Amino acid sequence: MKLTLIGNGIMAQSLAKGLVKNYEVEMIGRDIDKLRQVKEKIPEVSIKIIDDQEDITDKNILFCVKPYALQSVAVRLTGKANTLYSILAGTKLESLKKQISAKYYIRTMPNVAASVSMSMTTITGDNEAKMSALEIFNAIGKTVWVNTEKQLDIATAIAGCGPAYLAIIAEAIADGAVKAGLERHISTELVHGLFVGTSALLAKTHPAILKDSVMSPGGTTAAGVGAIEEGNVRNSMIKAIQAAYEKAEELGSK
Repeated sequence: MKLTLIGNGIMAQSLAKGLVKNYEVEMIGRDIDKLRQVKEKIPEVSIKIIDDQEDITDKNILFCVKPYALQSVAVRLTGKANTLYSILAGTKLESLKKQISAKYYIRTMPNVAASVSMSMTTITGDNEAKMSALEIFNAIGKTVWVNTEKQLDIATAIAGCGPAYLAIIAEAIADGAVKAGLERHISTELVHGLFVGTSALLAKTHPAILKDSVMSPGGTTAAGVGAIEEGNVRNSMIKAIQAAYEKAEELGSK
């Protein structure tokens, strides 16, 4: 199967890196210099400057532009695609159907871990394209099919935005170790191992049980958790998910 990515930003490049292992991938964009840079990084990808009238007839399109660019790109697309897979945050299926012609429509939210085939991707849309969507995005990590667009917008705040939140936490933990006197390279290596191991445990263990299993009375973990609660980190994470979801809803209303 051939997949055509429209857009050449970071997310499109992350998808291309993961998908070229299993699919023929074409990337279409506006900036030839950026496309050439992509070609240097991912030689297996074919590149093309978007035409004033780009024929997408029978193609499987991964639409990877920014939400605000939907209309300006859509007016250049002619013909009827086979399936349109949109990664545009907040942009509703109804809006996509008005702008771009396709047999089937899918909304999906992968994340940058697609580049290492470890994306956590949420998907919704036409049931007729469900199996093909799951097959494509399972090739770059794990997938979850959700039943409503609202659920996908909430999931976007977790799976789509989440790498940034976890990166902040990872950086903060490493900074804390450096402040205490540990070399940066050792701190960074420890944080990486911590995330890998904890991820494996979370696949089988509820977060509360995992936390309690390493928190002895009066111990070091309990002292650290106390400091985290004083900093209101838990509430900040909850607010971050709510804020990201509300932003997705705002984007969808424009």
